[in-house]
Amino acid sequence: MEKKTPLYDCHVKSGGKMVPFAGYLMPIQYETGIIAEHRLVRTKAGLFDVSHMGEFLLTGKDALENIQNLVTNDCVAMENGQIKYSPMCNEQGGIVDDLMVHKMEENRYMLVVNASNREKDADWIKGRLKGDVLFIDFSEGTAEIALQGPAAAAVLQKLVKKEELPQKYYSCVENTTVGGVICIIAKTGYTGEDGYELYTDNQNAVRLWELLLETGAKEGLAPCGLGCRDTLRLEAAMPLYGHEMTDEISPIETGLTRYVGMNKEDFIGKKSLEERGTPKKKRVGIRITGRGIAREGYPVFQQGKQVGFVMSGSFCPTLDGAYATAFVNVDAAETGSRLDVEIRKSMVEAVVVPLPFYKKSQTKEK
Repeated sequence: MEKKTPLYDCHVKSGGKMVPFAGYLMPIQYETGIIAEHRLVRTKAGLFDVSHMGEFLLTGKDALENIQNLVTNDCVAMENGQIKYSPMCNEQGGIVDDLMVHKMEENRYMLVVNASNREKDADWIKGRLKGDVLFIDFSEGTAEIALQGPAAAAVLQKLVKKEELPQKYYSCVENTTVGGVICIIAKTGYTGEDGYELYTDNQNAVRLWELLLETGAKEGLAPCGLGCRDTLRLEAAMPLYGHEMTDEISPIETGLTRYVGMNKEDFIGKKSLEERGTPKKKRVGIRITGRGIAREGYPVFQQGKQVGFVMSGSFCPTLDGAYATAFVNVDAAETGSRLDVEIRKSMVEAVVVPLPFYKKSQTKEK
């Protein structure tokens, strides 16, 4: 039976269409629909309930040493309040999950993991900890709300002094009060827009949600569902576990090389990544030039020979077209390469285009 986030009743009251997702009942969209919500985030601001995500705490004098072993990115030089994105590999160099490492202070780190992987990740991490380190999974008592879009800062600055907000992208501030609600505020997001992710105790979630919507009304702020969160992240080429990342696909193959610290002394999967050598396949972006939408798993061909498969695909509202990420042989991955995607037993033309498909400077008022 699916769980409910602390904001479930708020979604129902606002006309949210609730669907099972990662063990929770979550809003896939509201009455205005996915495209309208997508465009709202690109031009104004949207509010997302992402309380299904997992939050862990690692504390102790060996916390950093354990993080260095668990994740591929190099976290040694992190400052207090800094955040780093990183894949977490298995011994074969595939991806267990991708996560956000928040350095709260010396010897205390918050890890934010994907909802669908929370229990798997907790078991994986706990089974590999060494030395003086304590692991705490505080997901069940924590709500997470994402405020995303070009008007996000204007909304939040009505409730928090500007100097008390995180200033740099990928930074966070702890114990900040938002309209009387104590929060962790992170300058992060999963939409390709400026924005914040706010963490608070479950008991404060409804109050914070309603306060943000009321405060942001003049900016056009409205609740948004997971449907547009997916189209937004696809336009921005942000990978999603189970699509662009799997237990078999390496972070190098899926284009996350910048987050893999091969100069680190060691981490789980490093040896296998070295042994794999130069990738024979890679993630690319494709634009569908024919008629149809490429969905996950659809085969991709070049000159009649299958060269890969679709990882994620959708109609992209900002770009007014159908786009997808695909995992293809490197000799079919050059920008401009002509491909075909098998969509409902028909071959549909496509072309390889650069990633990301969208950068926030491209947004136009619609």
